[in-house]
Amino acid sequence: MVEMASIAMPRTPRYRYKTATGFHLIKSLKKREIIDVAKEVAKEAIIEKLDVGVLNSPKTFRIADLGCSVGPNTFAAVENIIEAVKSKYQSQGLNSKIPEFQVFFNDHVSNDFNLLFASLPQDKQYYAAGSPGSFYGRVFPEASLHIVHSSTSLHWLSGVPKEIVDKDSPAWNKGKVHYASSGDQVIQAYKAQYESDMEKFLQARAHEIVYGGLMLLILPFHPSGIHPSQSATNLSLDLIGYSLMDLAKKGRVNEEKVDSFNIPLYLTTPQEFEAVVESNGGFSIERMEILTRSEFINGIDGHQIATHWRAGMEGLIKKHFGEDIIDELFDLYAKKADEILIPAIVKSAEQQVSLFAVLKRKAN
Repeated sequence: MVEMASIAMPRTPRYRYKTATGFHLIKSLKKREIIDVAKEVAKEAIIEKLDVGVLNSPKTFRIADLGCSVGPNTFAAVENIIEAVKSKYQSQGLNSKIPEFQVFFNDHVSNDFNLLFASLPQDKQYYAAGSPGSFYGRVFPEASLHIVHSSTSLHWLSGVPKEIVDKDSPAWNKGKVHYASSGDQVIQAYKAQYESDMEKFLQARAHEIVYGGLMLLILPFHPSGIHPSQSATNLSLDLIGYSLMDLAKKGRVNEEKVDSFNIPLYLTTPQEFEAVVESNGGFSIERMEILTRSEFINGIDGHQIATHWRAGMEGLIKKHFGEDIIDELFDLYAKKADEILIPAIVKSAEQQVSLFAVLKRKAN
């Protein structure tokens, strides 16, 4: 066991922390590296924790990837899982009982599933299906899944906390678009929304996953003991707000429009994550891995970061402000990223981490 300085270890741990090497910046500028880093720990977790006897050797082994987007990362993650499940069967001398695989790709109905399925690997080892809908509710039939995977999606909330857009609320988030540098009331409103969403997520999965089935989750997290405003990841979100306020000062957007715009995204701490899992009661935490990078992302600049955030946020911003300001907004963002964010990322390099969690569905 390697004790992580940024994480307060529980007195009687029921899971292990390890270190690995990867890159992270919210969705990750290089999300594939996170999946590749997680490959070995995921394989080890499946071989250790998946009990094929409890699963009664199904003829069809069903996997769901939640928040799949349009690939190719989802395909890489699925292939990793299938190879690990096959290894589990082979390690127990059950080669003849290796099942067929069916994979469900899930994301919001607005996701481009046509693009996703047009890029399916020709040599895939599974039958593919799309399952549109929010994973904060039921998506699949009762006890129909054996493994659920989700990578860098669970930090997106189901919506913005209502209090932060209410002018009469002490949590009104005037002039800000995120919680990190706001008051305690705003932070608590975001946390409460996260806890509510995660309870819905876990409750839905408790119905859908067979007893003994696994969830493999990769999620951005915020180390305990550090104020959200000190996180370089959160600062990258604040810069969107700063850039919007600059446009408001120029008269390009209405300041009230900025006041009513907030990003529905929350970085949990390991302790908060553990608490919501325990409160739900449907899963045991089998293992938690820290995926962290050991060096700065070489050659990154403000333009690259702005391009990354534009890809992730353009839809939200267009819906609220229209598309006329998009180019100007992210040009401003790129300049601020070079001046403010890059130095902050270098300074807080060890804070850029992801959490890999393995949950097992409990029996009644």
